[in-house]
Amino acid sequence: MTRRLLFSATRTLLAGILFSAGILSAQLSDQQTRELFTEASQLFRQANESANLNPAESQDLYHRAVLRFERIVSEGGVRNGMLFYNIGNAYFRINDIGRAILNYRRAEQYIPGDPNLSQNLRSARESRQDTFEEGQSAQVIRMLLFWHYDFTPRFRSILFGFLSLVFWGLASLRFFRPAWAPTWSLALLGCLATLFFGSLAVEFTAQASQQAGVLVAPQVIARKGDGLSYEPAFTDPLHAGTEFVQLQARDDWRYIELPDGRQCWVPVDAAEMLAIATVLSPG
Repeated sequence: MTRRLLFSATRTLLAGILFSAGILSAQLSDQQTRELFTEASQLFRQANESANLNPAESQDLYHRAVLRFERIVSEGGVRNGMLFYNIGNAYFRINDIGRAILNYRRAEQYIPGDPNLSQNLRSARESRQDTFEEGQSAQVIRMLLFWHYDFTPRFRSILFGFLSLVFWGLASLRFFRPAWAPTWSLALLGCLATLFFGSLAVEFTAQASQQAGVLVAPQVIARKGDGLSYEPAFTDPLHAGTEFVQLQARDDWRYIELPDGRQCWVPVDAAEMLAIATVLSPG
């Protein structure tokens, strides 16, 4: 009996070791990652060159480039802004607007304020079918807090650093030349620095707590409940590229809030979250 238990335990341990080895071997080496990136970049360039002469071949090349870029993310564990930017560009070229916006927004988390990324994300958003109008209260808030919405996080960080540096410089100077650093100037600088710090803190907290996502299915019927038996939530269906915040997940459904504040249920496989999954969809 003891020998049988020992044999079973040994076999289980060996199986676990072999399984773990299989998982580890599935990860890309640095050399494989570099080779995949080179191949993907070459395919992307070839697709650009053949876009006018042979559109069908160009589309195939873009698809092949995407598969290699996404392998770098899913199997190589690489996370950086330029990689997601390249994936977004490839999806945009094959007119997959949903996954283009998804990857541009993923890139935005790593390289916020990048001018090329901002321009391409804006172009992708202009290409989607669904449009949403902000409510009047949201418009008023956006106007009053213009520095939070109109300035990039990078620019706000620079301003916060500059204002803080000037504040502490004047505060130090006040010990020796009080007349050169009046109280009102310190109060003004302190308030401005606090405003920008608060803006950055609010954005960081929102990004950490909110589960943002993008619809990637060409057309989605939003429903009033988590099942096909529920009535459609809206007269018209939603389409790829629509951005949302996930409020709840239940089985195969997501409860989401749209940019205009409306809420509905959509199937899990109709959307992808900004948070990176273990394996990305091949598109």
